[in-house]
Amino acid sequence: MNKTPFVLVALFLPLAASPIHSQSVDQGSSSPKADVRPLSLPDAPLPQGNFVLPPNSDAGRIPIPRTAISRDYEYDLVELIDIAEREDPETRVAWERARNVAIGEGMAASTYLPVITANVLGGYQGVNSQNSSLGATVHNSGNVFGSVEAVSVEWLLFDFGGRKNIVAAARKLTNASNIAFTGAHQQVIYAVSIAYYAYLAAIQRHQTAIKALANAEEIEAAAEARYNHGEGTVIETAQTRNLTAQAQFSVVNAQGAEQQAYATLLAAMGVSPLETIRIAPVTHRSLSTEDLAPVDQIVRDALARRPDVLAGYSTLQASQASVKVAEAQNRPKIFLSGTGAYVSGQLGLTAVPSFGEQLPTLNITGNQWNGTVLVGISVPIFDAHRRANAIRQAKNDEDKAAATLDQVRLNAMREIVSAQIALRTSLAANDAALALKAAAQTSYDATLDAYKQGVGTVTASVDAETHLFQAELAEDDAYTSALSAAATIAFTTGTLGAAPQ
Repeated sequence: MNKTPFVLVALFLPLAASPIHSQSVDQGSSSPKADVRPLSLPDAPLPQGNFVLPPNSDAGRIPIPRTAISRDYEYDLVELIDIAEREDPETRVAWERARNVAIGEGMAASTYLPVITANVLGGYQGVNSQNSSLGATVHNSGNVFGSVEAVSVEWLLFDFGGRKNIVAAARKLTNASNIAFTGAHQQVIYAVSIAYYAYLAAIQRHQTAIKALANAEEIEAAAEARYNHGEGTVIETAQTRNLTAQAQFSVVNAQGAEQQAYATLLAAMGVSPLETIRIAPVTHRSLSTEDLAPVDQIVRDALARRPDVLAGYSTLQASQASVKVAEAQNRPKIFLSGTGAYVSGQLGLTAVPSFGEQLPTLNITGNQWNGTVLVGISVPIFDAHRRANAIRQAKNDEDKAAATLDQVRLNAMREIVSAQIALRTSLAANDAALALKAAAQTSYDATLDAYKQGVGTVTASVDAETHLFQAELAEDDAYTSALSAAATIAFTTGTLGAAPQ
């Protein structure tokens, strides 16, 4: 009788009765085991825990710029974009991705060439035999050695378009990858341009705030002068001091926004925020809507040029070629293969099994040369629908690529139309802001002069300065917004190949 089950039960019974594995404990028991409670883990980390990781100096190294940056030179937008294309990691990643896809195309093309393999095989054989004949027994034993040196060739001669479509699919994927690399450069150019215009806007807002502070101090000085001459009141001086304090607060905020915009520009360039780069100011020029083409014409031209549309189209072509590759698996294949070998030694074998790319080698006993050349045709007959399912999958991928391309086109159209509207709106806002600024400047000059002459009020001067400050900020924002909108329309139409003009 097998006693093993009883032994296992006897071993596990004490464990089953242990309080650690039991969910209930006898509260009235006075034995030491009664104080044992089930193990439990905290639901949350302890508040007093230290969650600071130890430093790793190798991981915390600051990247060294690959481009020499001068702190005494003022860089314009073209030069900033040139630095970004050298430093930004996205361009390097896109380049390496394009190189890998190109290598894949070369690997696909190499299937047209034969595969040649050289192999060397050494062997040892021990013999111990016993033969009986006519009542006499003969014992025979010995050890022999041998070697085989072989070269094998495999060459697919014809496969009814299989390799041709594999190469075509790889070539289309290479084309898509190259287009994506170009798109990555356009993305870097666009990001730097937008950050550059935002930084210029922040600088201009800072300067406008400083100018507003000077105007507020001038109004305060006028109020103090009138008060000292007995013509003003304490209320007037208090109003002007409040205006000056608000202007000082605006200056501080504008300065912080400028520093943030500078850090954003360096980040868009792929440069460390610890770098110090001097930025050249932009030259103001007149903006007009006369050069804008109709939006439908812009859309038609852009869809044939945008990197994402072209990459999607190349991906669709690659999917179509992949369908042909899957269909070619149902067709015969004509091949050529062969093996040439030299055998030495006395191994008592009739064949060496195939290894690596080499076919089996026959008749290797003794010192001899031998070779095999085969030309054949392989015809697929039945594979449990694997090839049919592969064709279905390839066609599904083709449908998915077509739907993705349609989605990319629709998104592109929406982006272009939106950018066109934003550009027209910003140009109109720029014209309106210029007129608003001129009117506000005239009003401010007149009310301040009237207040100094004693025929105006301090309230009117404060209101005029406030309106002037707002009008100048609107003019600053409208101009840089128009520049950003122009860069956006160039980016969405696929024409942003360099710094926007």
